[in-house]
Amino acid sequence: MALKSHVYFTYILTNKNNTVLYTGMTNDLAVRCRQHQEKRVVGFTKRYNVDRLVYYEVFRYVQESIRREKQIKGYSRAKKVALINNCNPTWEALYVNGRVKRIES
Repeated sequence: MALKSHVYFTYILTNKNNTVLYTGMTNDLAVRCRQHQEKRVVGFTKRYNVDRLVYYEVFRYVQESIRREKQIKGYSRAKKVALINNCNPTWEALYVNGRVKRIES
């Protein structure tokens, strides 16, 4: 029996005006983005219309993804903006038509 490999994501979402940033983690980025866009995630992202993926990182182990999520959440807004600008300077939506676009990190 082969072991299933797992992939985890730490991500940043914003709203249409790029005024709000939200950091999260998941094991299925496409599904999670769809949930945010459909406003099925109750709380901060629904309240502030945060549903546009602008940044993500990929991890093999859940502990790494959680650690990175906590680290990014501790960043200042300026540091989060710099992180996004480094890989996605135009703040292009990375989840479009049910697919996650690749970014260079």
